[in-house]
Amino acid sequence: MRGIVLAGGSGTRLRPVTRVASKQLLPVYNKPMIYYPLSVLMHAGIREILIISAPGFLGSYRDLLGDGRWLGLEIAYAEQPSPDGLADALRIGRGFVGDEEIALILGDNIFYSHQLPTMLQRERQRLGGCTLFGYPVADPERYGIAVTDADGTLVSLEEKPEKPRSNLAVTGLYFYDNDAVDLVRELTPSARGELEITDLNALYLKAGRARLVNLGRGSAWFDTGTHDSLLDAATFVQLIEKRQGIRIACIEEVAYRMGFIDAGRLFEVGRRIGVSTEYGRYVIDLANTT
Repeated sequence: MRGIVLAGGSGTRLRPVTRVASKQLLPVYNKPMIYYPLSVLMHAGIREILIISAPGFLGSYRDLLGDGRWLGLEIAYAEQPSPDGLADALRIGRGFVGDEEIALILGDNIFYSHQLPTMLQRERQRLGGCTLFGYPVADPERYGIAVTDADGTLVSLEEKPEKPRSNLAVTGLYFYDNDAVDLVRELTPSARGELEITDLNALYLKAGRARLVNLGRGSAWFDTGTHDSLLDAATFVQLIEKRQGIRIACIEEVAYRMGFIDAGRLFEVGRRIGVSTEYGRYVIDLANTT
């Protein structure tokens, strides 16, 4: 399976802070936003990752992450000249994906759960078409919504319904088999000229090949597309990290615990971050105590 992080879009809801910066490079507490979706892919065991962004920002992502080898990854980059929809990421990433399965994640989505690595790796193994990840929300009319039957089987998908039949929002994490790169060619652009991800998911659902995983209690999901949600996510991360003494989405730690790098490489990475920072000291201490 290969991973795609869609870090495009214009971030209009976060202006003026996104006027000269890519939204996914903004800080969420003590690390760049893109660390969070990147860590999700790493937790799933994915080491080949494509980052898609607007042409003017790709240089910044390269400066931040390089080719990924320092994390035991292979990171590639591609341009999305205009925000043409979430499903457009599969069209852009077709050459990168090849014959592999795909994990697509939106660069402004944050996931947290103690069971996240286990769940992701399990769902990766049982993928048989399209797997969506749902999360209960209080305002379902703002999201794409999944409707399930009494057994939890996915029966329909609704895009921002006026009268939602469910409170399960479809989050910005999607697992697809390789058919997705061909199915995206069948999509008709919306009135806004975008390739809608809900339309792609509906094709899988119609074929009986889509399923939903309800993240439910014990997990957290943030779509950091507004100033309030960005602050909520940062406050959540701060609270968990300070109370539990852990780090959420510390990609250096994830790389080490997943076996992508060894303690020696982890120490060098921490040293480059710097002992003058709490983040750098955390990485160095982790390397020295394991």
